[in-house]
Amino acid sequence: QVQLVESGGGSVQPGGSLRLSCAASGSIFRINAMGWYRQAPGKQRELVAVITSGSNTNYADSVKGRFTVSRDNAKNTVYMQMNSLNPEDTAVYYCNANVSSYNGPYYYSKDYWGQGTQVTVSS
Repeated sequence: QVQLVESGGGSVQPGGSLRLSCAASGSIFRINAMGWYRQAPGKQRELVAVITSGSNTNYADSVKGRFTVSRDNAKNTVYMQMNSLNPEDTAVYYCNANVSSYNGPYYYSKDYWGQGTQVTVSS
């Protein structure tokens, strides 16, 4: 099993910044893509940003130029720097990781989710 622990959420005024972190631990052979999703009240969960094992990134149009996703492979951690936040960014943010594990003699890959961290942007 793999655990994802998020941190860094909170409340901020419009125009402010926050940095989210998500650390993975457990039965990890390799972490493939890592990313962030968010879910606002009454809405479906949506992809915000993803970063591959080769550090290629992809962003939702609504956050391009404002959010930056990065990862530290040595720490099994993904980060997301969020700048110029606006009220539409208010949501619960979830970390996601696709992890390859070894269960001798087989390798398998599975998606894991963090518990979610609240981000509130309000004046």
